[in-house]
This record gives sequence, structure tokens and C-alpha cells, in this order.
Amino acid sequence: MTVDVAVIGLGVMGSAALLHLARRGRRVVGIEQFTPGHDRGSSHGETRIIRLGYFEHPSYVPLVRAALPLWRALEQDAGQSLLHVTGIVEIGAPDGTLVAGTLRSARAHGLAHEVLDAADVMRRFPAFRLPGDFVGVFQPEAGILLAEPAIRAQVALARAAGAQVRTNERVRAIEPRSAGVRIVTERGVVEAGQAIVAAGPWLPQLLPAFPVPVRVTRQVIGWFEPADPALFARDRCPIFMIENRNGIFYGFPSGAKPGIKFAKHHHADEAVDPSVPTRPMDDADEALLREALAAHVPSLDGRLVSSQTCRYTTTPDGDFIVDRLPGTPAIIVASPCSGHGFKFAPVIGEILADLAMAGATRHDISRFRLARFG
Repeated sequence: MTVDVAVIGLGVMGSAALLHLARRGRRVVGIEQFTPGHDRGSSHGETRIIRLGYFEHPSYVPLVRAALPLWRALEQDAGQSLLHVTGIVEIGAPDGTLVAGTLRSARAHGLAHEVLDAADVMRRFPAFRLPGDFVGVFQPEAGILLAEPAIRAQVALARAAGAQVRTNERVRAIEPRSAGVRIVTERGVVEAGQAIVAAGPWLPQLLPAFPVPVRVTRQVIGWFEPADPALFARDRCPIFMIENRNGIFYGFPSGAKPGIKFAKHHHADEAVDPSVPTRPMDDADEALLREALAAHVPSLDGRLVSSQTCRYTTTPDGDFIVDRLPGTPAIIVASPCSGHGFKFAPVIGEILADLAMAGATRHDISRFRLARFG
């Protein structure tokens, strides 16, 4: 098989790139070692947050703004709802990473937001119990993305636009050639003018000479039974993030799945081998989450309904990598996203298509260049 571009990995980023390239008339193939929406990577788990006041850095805000209309366009094209606006309240000490960072982004970009003291947060959202010195930043524009349906929609639309999709096919080697890239899979060879590697945890295996050390960690999510489900209805409870001395925790209002989703960003920061199945939730994982629930969301400290694990693949500085591989211009890397990338997928897909077709993009991705690591 010979194509213009091969996309390796069809999680949310790879499937977005596949869709944009197919719609621009490229001969493109997507290769996925499992099936789209599988539970062994970083793109599953029912829901994801989309938020504009980005505590990580203000430079992400224009990309979230660009992603929002693309999510709405994807919904229209797919004929299904994928983004539900609920607002978000981000809670913690005023000088903490979460609150201070969110306010920095909100003020830099003129985002709609309210600053609430602890009493105000608890009056408006009675599910929470907070120390008196905590504050909350409420932003009305945030929402919930449906994770697996979004991936499947992108893959289906890419197929409809002419992309070839090869699933349950493992890539064994990515070999640069003078006129492109040779991709060896367990079923044969694909010759491509360019390759986009969006393989998340499997990036180091596919590109052994990748110049930046990345770390794959185990992430654990629980769905807990609330004492009063009405407190977590979407009209009474937004998405929430809470920072305390143990880190940043996050949760969602009620959804289709039984229980209320709750997790800790980066969880226990436990490094794992992506080739080994991720260990399911254990007592220590549950205790880590329950400590935060008991302290701040006591009405959610009920029966554990279900749990799931996924993986973060994190760069040394926690920012994305979207760049050509040094010395190998036919290979574009779109990974890893350090545990906060899902919301950007449609615009990252657009950027990857720009890079593959024109070598540049109108979006500012200077923060994601490999050169920053020296």
C-alpha cells in the first residue's frame, strides 16, 4: 500500500488528524493496534473536561477557543451530541496552582468567570465542604465531552471521506526513507510520504531514538454512589476541580453511567510499562480518592460503583509535543499530551493536517516544539 500520509494510533488525536487529512483529499491510512475507543490507552473513560480558563498556561486558551466550534461541527456532521455545557468550578487556596493559574488565564484572555469565597461555593453548590480560606473560580463556558463516541465519530467520518482504516494491526517498525517513510506492520508494509505518530504510551517503542524522555503513568478513575443524587444533577452541579495538599482532584455531574465520576490528576504518579495490562483499582487507590471525598465532597463518599484505569504519557515539562522529528522531516509526532489533551483534539487534527500538507500552521504551536528541550 502506498499513501500520502499514514496516521499511527487512532486515539482522539490520531483520529482527528485522519479526518482532517481525508477531508482535504489526501490518500491517508490510519493504523490502530486495537479498536477505536479501546480501554488500553489515554482516550477512554466515558467523559473528558473542556475548559477555557487553563491553569496550566494562558497560551493554551486560543487553542481551546479554536477547538470549541470544531467540536460543534463534529457533532453536526456526526448527528450526535458530544459536548454538554455545564460550567466548571475550580476550587482551592487563592495562591495555589489551580486557582491562581485559572485566574491568570481568565484575566489574560478576558474569559467570563466569577470568583466565589468558600461560603458562596457551598451555598451555590451544596455538594461541597470547603475550608474557609478556599475560593472557587466559576466559568460558565466549560463542559463535558463524550470520549469514546467522539473518537468513533471521527473515525467514521474519516472513512466516509475516503480514509482507509486498519484496526487490530500492530506497527512493528517506522523506517525513514529518502522519499518518505516505510511502516512495517504485523500484516505487511505501508509506504507513505509522511507519517503522523500519535501513539501515546507506545511512542517510545515505536520511535526508540525519540530525543525526549517521556513517562507513562497509571491513572485511576472511580464512579461513586452519592448519598443525594440530586446534588449532582447537571443543573445543580458543574464539573469541579479541587486542589488540596495532596494534589488536584476532579469530578463530573451525573451522566449516563451509574455513579459520579471522580479522580485525581496524575493519581499516584506510578510509572508503568504500556506493554503490560494496567492493574485495576486497588484498596490504596480507593483510599487516595476517598480521603479527598471525605474532606471536600462528603455526599459522594458512598459505595464504589465501578472503576477504570488509563494512562498518562507525560513530557518533562507537562506540555504537548507537536513537531517533526529532528533529522527525519517525514515523521510528525503528535504525542504525548501529558494528561490534558483530549479537549484540543479537533484543532490538533487541523494542525497536523496543516503540517503534513503545508509544513506550517496558522495556530501558535511554538510551546509544543521539540527544540525547547535543547
